[in-house]
Amino acid sequence: MFTHQGNKRTASHNLQIASLLSFVAGIVNVAGFLAIQKLTTNVTGHFAFFVEDVFKRNFWQGFIYFLYIFFFFLGSFSSSFLVEYISKRNSNHTYTIPTAIEGIILTSVAIFGTQWISENPNLIAFILLFAMGLQNSLVTRISNATVRTTHLTGLFTDLGIELSQLFFYREIPTREKLFTSIKLRLTIISFFFIGGIVGGFFYSAIGLHVLLFGVAALAWALIYDSIKLRLLQLKRKYRH
Repeated sequence: MFTHQGNKRTASHNLQIASLLSFVAGIVNVAGFLAIQKLTTNVTGHFAFFVEDVFKRNFWQGFIYFLYIFFFFLGSFSSSFLVEYISKRNSNHTYTIPTAIEGIILTSVAIFGTQWISENPNLIAFILLFAMGLQNSLVTRISNATVRTTHLTGLFTDLGIELSQLFFYREIPTREKLFTSIKLRLTIISFFFIGGIVGGFFYSAIGLHVLLFGVAALAWALIYDSIKLRLLQLKRKYRH
């Protein structure tokens, strides 16, 4: 899921990571909004509010929206920096450390978030936006920009384009490629929706602890990849 890179990745690998990370993003999106009434998985709306507050000379509130955007950017930068740094030392674990960091971040919000809501709700937004920037950059790098999981605007745009192309392209290889891409888009949308349902349903009972469902999904993926990698290494060892 995380270990296959470049030409080694298949459509199945992209489906696996798309379903996992879009599920996590769906949980974060709904839980973050219910907790602090702010979007915590993308920055499109925050940019609009930033510009509005600047024009209204509400500079402090505008600065807060700027920080929302900045922390998403910082997460993306940090993820890519770590990937480049780690890849030069141990390519087998290039993506596991950023994923583990995301899990730690979500765990910290799950544990301390209730306290932060009353003291500094913006801190929750900063941290979750950083985590989602990290995740979006990570999955973009892994999938060669085929998968993005933290917002749906581009996905619905791509889905609309590809569905329309089915009416015009009759060549079998082209249609197979389109169907593969459409399946991927629908998978991301579906698991983002499922994550949102899980986040909304359980938030009323356990609050921000619902983020631990996302942490569990990330942990399962890391354990699964680790076991799979070890088995593959043992197989290669015994072959030689």
